[in-house]
Amino acid sequence: MTQGNTVTGNTVTQGTSDYRDGGLVFPADFTFGSATASYQIEGAANEDGRGASIWDTFSHTPGTITNGDTGDVADDHYHRLEEDLDLMKSLNLQAYRFSIAWPRIQPTGRGPANQAGLDFYSRLIDGLIARGIRPVATLYHWDLPQALEDEGGWAVRSTAEAFGDYASIVGTAFGGRIHTWTTLNEPWCSAYLGYGSGAHAPGLTDPEKALKAVHHLNLAHGLAITALRKVVTNDPQYSVTLNLHVVLGEGTGAADAVRQIEALGNRAFTGPMLKGAYPADLLEDTKEITDWSFVQGGDLAVINQPLDVLGVNYYSTNLVRLWDGVSPRQNADGHKDAGGSPWPGASRVEFVQQPGPYTEMGWNIEPSGLEELLLALHTEFPNQPMMITENGAAFDDTVDDSGEHAAVHDLDRIDYLRRHLTAAHRAVAQGVDLRGYFVWSLMDNFEWGYGYTKRFGIVRVDYDTQVRLPKDSALWYAELASSNRLPD
Repeated sequence: MTQGNTVTGNTVTQGTSDYRDGGLVFPADFTFGSATASYQIEGAANEDGRGASIWDTFSHTPGTITNGDTGDVADDHYHRLEEDLDLMKSLNLQAYRFSIAWPRIQPTGRGPANQAGLDFYSRLIDGLIARGIRPVATLYHWDLPQALEDEGGWAVRSTAEAFGDYASIVGTAFGGRIHTWTTLNEPWCSAYLGYGSGAHAPGLTDPEKALKAVHHLNLAHGLAITALRKVVTNDPQYSVTLNLHVVLGEGTGAADAVRQIEALGNRAFTGPMLKGAYPADLLEDTKEITDWSFVQGGDLAVINQPLDVLGVNYYSTNLVRLWDGVSPRQNADGHKDAGGSPWPGASRVEFVQQPGPYTEMGWNIEPSGLEELLLALHTEFPNQPMMITENGAAFDDTVDDSGEHAAVHDLDRIDYLRRHLTAAHRAVAQGVDLRGYFVWSLMDNFEWGYGYTKRFGIVRVDYDTQVRLPKDSALWYAELASSNRLPD
């Protein structure tokens, strides 16, 4: 079992391994960027023909979001696009990973495109290119059109088919200007938190629907890449972003507990996407919930599309053991408790609280987990290039206005980023084909069920005035992006 981190002087250590190396140089073609998501930053929820998404509905449902917050305004990015593009340029970003709001393109998830929605993203893409920033477009970062959810959402096959049509529309509109297409962001969250635990939109607690959503999201991924390849006019990179779990075990039966969580959290997606099959143990573990008859002939071939790059999101590790069925059960998997379980078929697995330190999300800080994850993926898929598409931390930032200019001295975030980038560098040195790193997030924003109480941004947003203030971490990251050298 991995032990907790300790702090000694100015050096944070894990056992005897130092995680604060300075001066490390990344390959010349390594990409440094930042990432956001449409519902978390755009606002303009009811403007220019945008339809309602499941997150509009969920956030307006009393009791679902901390403080009753919604994404109605968020960072007002929709109206402050040019300002935010200039901000990205000032931070020397080489690439920007954004998501396209499906209901801004197709208000009901079907039918012709909403031209105002296409125009907004066209301005964004052109603005990035004009500033020398590569556009990385995610087709789906959780804002499913509510009209499709009313028809069954990701628990039904027709949603995956509609997603393929949506991909064709945006591929036709933007296909010559996108550097990297990402089909889905973290389908684990969409399926299990949305339909299993109830912590995310649409807020259901149905284990069978969660597993159906797993498959239909996988199918949507394959259908989208197939559709894009038919219509794009350049030679882009194709990818998907997964939040793969680093699972540690303790106690009797640890290996089985780890295996069950890895099957649900990782191999339920890497199996069909990268190998063309669901793992047999996943099917066995969940047989009391479903017989998986919703997987139709030919589906796995559609899902198993070659990927130019695999997006990897990493924040923390998990520690599991088999629950004894008697003692109070821990549920420290890092996600908001909304009554259901995001782990269908793993009722005997207990998530154990790990030693700190922690971020404001309560997630343990464990840079070695990132290195371990990248090496494990490289071992299993040796020819698969990868990119870290999200990594970052929420801390309780404070504004220092004692000097001539206001500032946010977020040294804890700089330390977090430096240690994780050092871990990534070690993975590269060991042969991992890692192409880049995207810090989460460009700006403070709507943090899903936690509303505006958690700040992940390297740029502070005053939600009352919408003033952007680059934190010290943003200035540090700008230096890194300009030199490919880890600042001292």
